[in-house]
Amino acid sequence: MKAWPLGAGCVATAALHAGHEVILLDLMSETAPESVATDVIRNFRPEVIGVSIRNVDDQRMDDPKFFLNDVQELISRCRSLTNSPIVLGGAGYSIYPVSLLEYLAADMGIQGEGEIAFLLLLERLEKNEDLSGVPGLLLSTGEALGSRRLEKNLDGLSLPDSRFLPKYASGDDQFWLPVQTRRGCPMKCSYCSTASIEGCTLRERSPEAVVRWIDACVGKGFRRYYFVDNTFNLPPSYAKKLCSKFAAAGLEIAWRCIIYPLHVDEELAQLMAAAGCEDVSVGFESGSEPMLHNMNKRFSPDQVREVCEILGRHGIRRMGFLMLGGPGETKASALESLNFADSLDLDMMKITVGIRIYPYTALAETAREEGLIAKDDNLLTPRFYIASGLGGWLRETVDHWISTRPNWVK
Repeated sequence: MKAWPLGAGCVATAALHAGHEVILLDLMSETAPESVATDVIRNFRPEVIGVSIRNVDDQRMDDPKFFLNDVQELISRCRSLTNSPIVLGGAGYSIYPVSLLEYLAADMGIQGEGEIAFLLLLERLEKNEDLSGVPGLLLSTGEALGSRRLEKNLDGLSLPDSRFLPKYASGDDQFWLPVQTRRGCPMKCSYCSTASIEGCTLRERSPEAVVRWIDACVGKGFRRYYFVDNTFNLPPSYAKKLCSKFAAAGLEIAWRCIIYPLHVDEELAQLMAAAGCEDVSVGFESGSEPMLHNMNKRFSPDQVREVCEILGRHGIRRMGFLMLGGPGETKASALESLNFADSLDLDMMKITVGIRIYPYTALAETAREEGLIAKDDNLLTPRFYIASGLGGWLRETVDHWISTRPNWVK
């Protein structure tokens, strides 16, 4: 099942609570998205159309899927039906604000958090006022009208109103409703685009607010949740408080999250399990100490092993990730990572060959210095880094390892 658009739900809720009439379309779940959008535009006659873009491609080096052509067609269809301004937003847009606005031929876009900026934009458009100062707003002319704003108090930004929750998924045990308790990540991994999306400062929503929202969603039939926080366990004090609040509220839920393999102790694992955590994604990416250093990771293979063992002792399923082929990778370091991952005996392993290059990252700088990408490449079209001489060998080696391990996937 496709991921439900959490970010768009938050922005739609902000607009609804400000008194605007709002319809949220989850076009990823529709079999005929253009037809659905056409019917809504003709009947609802929106004065502004917001388009949230989560991903621009599937990040797979072998036969990558580029998603923006479908978005381009959708926007073109909207243009044929209305003269209302089309505003871009979402995580994918925030990575490529200039190039994506140009590629999709929209009127404007908002980089960063849209809940406050979009409301201000709606107010200015309604009053036909100057748009200068709207945070993160960029016009199709290339003119930036306001600096990106990151809200410090996330409790001031509502989680999605129950009216926008996906009715098709209520009571579906295979559906995981996304929820985010924190934004921003200070870890600065060499390849990661989070800084462009959410900034480097970690900002938290109060555990009480999260519990209230989930409790309301449980009442609507949603029992499974996916915490999309970049690092659910950081800081550990917050994670422990959040899990304690879940348990105290008696929420009968199941959930999964993403763990940074550091600062996980027995207490945290026990609290997570008691609160309903069933699965964790452990993004260790490599089992080679030098490669972890190259990726700017703050942990060691021994710490990864310890975290995985602790989580396993508390009955939490663990999915590991390897990202092979980055700067400095050799056949020896790749085999070291594969052997390390094998020794962990995890419930699932996902292996990526080649690393997607995103703008404004250390990996992009390395790729430019090595002449792998042009200095003026906006990286909107998928570009991947793989260490020289490893391509064919690494693919064949990974395919062989996967073929003999049924719980390993690419």
